[in-house]
Amino acid sequence: MTELKNDRFLRALMREPVDVTPVWMMRQAGRYLPEYRASRERAGNFMGLCGNPEAACEVTLQPLERYPLDAAILFSDILTIPDAMGLGLYFETGEGPKFKKTVRTEADVNSLKVIDPKSDLPYVIDAVSLIRRELNGRVPLIGFSGSPWTLATYMIEGGSSRDFRRAKQMLYNSPEVMHRLLDTLAQSVTVYLNAQIEAGAQAVQIFDTWGGALSHQAYDEFSLKYMRQIVSGLIREREGRKVPVILFTKGGGQWLEAMAATGADALGLDWTTDIGAARKRVGDSVALQGNMDPTILYASPERIREEVGRILSSYGSGSGHIFNLGHGITPEVDPEHAGAFIRAVHDLSTAYHT
Repeated sequence: MTELKNDRFLRALMREPVDVTPVWMMRQAGRYLPEYRASRERAGNFMGLCGNPEAACEVTLQPLERYPLDAAILFSDILTIPDAMGLGLYFETGEGPKFKKTVRTEADVNSLKVIDPKSDLPYVIDAVSLIRRELNGRVPLIGFSGSPWTLATYMIEGGSSRDFRRAKQMLYNSPEVMHRLLDTLAQSVTVYLNAQIEAGAQAVQIFDTWGGALSHQAYDEFSLKYMRQIVSGLIREREGRKVPVILFTKGGGQWLEAMAATGADALGLDWTTDIGAARKRVGDSVALQGNMDPTILYASPERIREEVGRILSSYGSGSGHIFNLGHGITPEVDPEHAGAFIRAVHDLSTAYHT
């Protein structure tokens, strides 16, 4: 077991003292970096990167060569599980992910099986092992998965959606079928994340990208219930250290107390929730991750630094804050602005950790 040279990310997740607020970015390995675009061109397409452990490792490490980030996150996609279930994931330029097959009937749902990560997604598990080895203790490695509800929306709609008409139609007209689908996905996410942890992931995040599209009652029944199920089934300690779990529901600021009660160690916040108000609501029960509006990275470095300072001030003194964007960094961001953001977090947060 290689000793971590920088473990402030893991310590902040457990609300232990740190010297500065740790920072990483959702989609930190991505199209805003010219080196990533070159790697993707060599691979031929996005799935060529995801499906090749060496290429996935290369792009995972790219942002760490540029920036003093406090964590690496596995380069993959949330839709690997539906792809492993035989739906045929592909990407069309400018249109996002799509599936060759959809899941819209009870027979479709009944045909799905819980995945076996080692046989169905070996390229992901191999990538985790390789990345962890190449990191050599530099920073912790984050594994991840999409939430059952988020995965279900793509599987039913066949891709992205503005209104989730077909997914909500199943939810309201055939709730028992939707529950069967979500349970199969929850079991699959659990074994998938556990396989990532066994391969070397030191923390995991569940991306509930579309939970915020649900009503208050439907969120609890069709999204949070299954994330709670996943959290309860995860490996929570490995290599003599706790493996923290982060839940991130985009648009989920109204449900923080319920999310905190799942047993997760941290909650991700998007930019629509004030982090200071969120801290008052959840107290010391969980750490908080976030939550700068990603589009502020289009502003000047001076304005970016000002916004970082405002968020740090809102959270206040003490540990339990992992600085991040409120969602993923966008492709048109100047890499120099991302660097200014990361430097500002480390520079300005020292005063909050005396």
